[in-house]
Amino acid sequence: LFSTPNLFEIFVTISAFVAEIVTNISNKLGVEKSDAQEIVNHFMKEVRGALESGDNVYLRGFGSFVIKTRKAKKGRNISKNVTIDIPAHNIPSFKPAKVFLDRVKTKVAIK
Repeated sequence: LFSTPNLFEIFVTISAFVAEIVTNISNKLGVEKSDAQEIVNHFMKEVRGALESGDNVYLRGFGSFVIKTRKAKKGRNISKNVTIDIPAHNIPSFKPAKVFLDRVKTKVAIK
């Protein structure tokens, strides 16, 4: 489709805001913002769809989007001072790849 720079460089140099991601992809790849927006939307739709279907998404060198199952537990409604039952449920989770973690550790300044 088009030549792509290192995917890591695209994602590390941008913040988590979709508009900024779209702008950065558009600038770095030389495509229209509307095309970059469509790419980002389709990517998120695919990841979301896979997780909703119970599948994990593995992106080599970046990380994994996985479903984690939380056990049922007792909770507390502190405003009413009552115990509540929290049912077992699934949550989406992201686990960064070791390569990604190592590069972030060495490239990102500690604030």
